[in-house]
Amino acid sequence: MNHWQRLLSWHRPEASDQPLSLERGRIYILPTRHGWMFMLVLLAMLIAAINYQNGLAYLLTFLLASLALVSMLHSFRNLYRLRIRPGHPAPVFAGETAWYPLLLENPRALTRLAIGMQQQGREATPVDVPGNSTAWVRLAVPTERRGPLKPARITLYSLFPLGLFRTWTYLRPATPMMVYPRPDSSRGLPPPQPGGEGQDSGQARGGDDFASLRPYHPGDSLRQVDWKALAREQGLMSKQFGGGEREVLWLQWELAAPLEGEARLSRLTRWVIEADSQTLCYGLSLPGRQVEPARGEAHRRQCLEALALHALPLRQGEAR
Repeated sequence: MNHWQRLLSWHRPEASDQPLSLERGRIYILPTRHGWMFMLVLLAMLIAAINYQNGLAYLLTFLLASLALVSMLHSFRNLYRLRIRPGHPAPVFAGETAWYPLLLENPRALTRLAIGMQQQGREATPVDVPGNSTAWVRLAVPTERRGPLKPARITLYSLFPLGLFRTWTYLRPATPMMVYPRPDSSRGLPPPQPGGEGQDSGQARGGDDFASLRPYHPGDSLRQVDWKALAREQGLMSKQFGGGEREVLWLQWELAAPLEGEARLSRLTRWVIEADSQTLCYGLSLPGRQVEPARGEAHRRQCLEALALHALPLRQGEAR
């Protein structure tokens, strides 16, 4: 592989979530617009010094030129051997702003100053990375559509110390950001439905016979908490009842009719949020996929991801 092939390969880096160490071959440096203007001024000063044979003009010209060279060296050292670890962006709903994080690890005692991040014209607030320490830099990414959002190429750069040179590197994280459907503005949950084949597709009422107490588990309904036991300083306990089925709410694709397409997904997203806020035991039924009833944050995330990844049928005349 020749020099130009290596240059093009780094210009289009492969997607990876592995830690990246910035060595010489990964760092680029060029003068900024101010840097080019500074060089033109130096050239004019040098021509004037030669024309008038002025020793002080020579001294000032070479002093400023040496300052620029030292600035270029410090600009390169600001990124040299900096380690980058792509973070895991938190899921968001369509229309919200996602934050893509990068962890910058500085293995040297030298403090790295004003490290910035850029992606498709968007800028992150520059951060400083103290010696032998770490710092997070986060880039705001607007979202419009649901589904996995593949991160575009990221530019990590520095204009330190004088802004005469821009030092930068490229990276492309592999982990996509998950964008959930935008929930609609409705409130409430679907009405209970009669039971279906092999499953509770409505909201069955549990039995009223008290069975026992057990330690409280995250996700238990507040109606099950034994507040008297808590008042007696016996800890947070949940009541268990026998003689009936557990309360299960099925959020079915058909229940969101007559809405269609993305609007139906938005309604189901709202129902998932409402059911989770009420700590209900709920399941999700979509064409081609079913999420069994459960509670908790992990279950909420599983249902929202199923909605985000659901493929809608194409309308007549649409191309794949």
